[in-house]
Amino acid sequence: MSWLPAQDPECQQDGCPEAIETIVIPRTGDLGGFEVRRALPSSSRRTVGPFIFFDQMGPGEFISGHGLDVRPHPHIGLATLTYLFDGSIDHADSLGYHETIYPGDINLMKAGSGIVHSERTGPDVRKNPSRLFGIQSWIALPKDREEDECTFTQFKKPEIPVIEEDGRMMRIIAGSFEGVTSPVQMPSPTLYFDVRLKAGQRFSIPADYEERAIYALSGEINIAGITYPPMQLLVLRPGDVLDVAAISDARLVVVGGEPLDGPRHIWWNFVSSRKDRIEQAKADWKAKRFASVKGDDEFIPLPDDA
Repeated sequence: MSWLPAQDPECQQDGCPEAIETIVIPRTGDLGGFEVRRALPSSSRRTVGPFIFFDQMGPGEFISGHGLDVRPHPHIGLATLTYLFDGSIDHADSLGYHETIYPGDINLMKAGSGIVHSERTGPDVRKNPSRLFGIQSWIALPKDREEDECTFTQFKKPEIPVIEEDGRMMRIIAGSFEGVTSPVQMPSPTLYFDVRLKAGQRFSIPADYEERAIYALSGEINIAGITYPPMQLLVLRPGDVLDVAAISDARLVVVGGEPLDGPRHIWWNFVSSRKDRIEQAKADWKAKRFASVKGDDEFIPLPDDA
């Protein structure tokens, strides 16, 4: 969803405590009435595990008659994962899928060799004021899977396992925690947790993967004696189990995985380990060789500078 033009996030490394490798302050952009905060990629931190793109959408509100309108646009070499806390989005793609995602659902779209999709607020929702709040991330595919066949899968809220106890609630979006495993099959080993903590509660982030990060959506958290405000991406140093304590009621996500198997190039909505593949995708989109989204004929020209 790099339809959003945004500057690079700011990164802070000097003075980070031992537990934190980099602090990324997301840059913000406007998307028709509400803010979008982009944490990845940044100039100093391009990826965390396979996560190559990380946007917080909202929270924000549309007035009656308005909504999200992301016209059909292409992707290659990645998987998109959309996860909402509030509102809804109608997804349509060139494979023929038309699905609405609601809070707690997960949309996983593997672009691979090339897919086109649109994301819009549904016509019935537009009749009244509506809200939207969520996270959209891109997961770079392993080099040997960059040209995989495209797929789309939606997981409904009841399918996602939850761990709940004494002021702590965790939804396992991807990966495993304390013996509980998500049904979401990612292209590479990945962890992704949605965590809610009451003030004074804590949880431990496992050291299963070399690269991990925390993004607090609300509330203050404490790590190794340092308190952090929300809306920062805290990239953790590898190797140790890390305790996170809530100073106030907090909601956060934890993402990570094994490092990518080499650098990736990003241009507009295209991701690849090969520059020539990016150039081919640009030529294919310009020549309208990508498949289309049935019932949605709008076309976004290649940007002059993505």
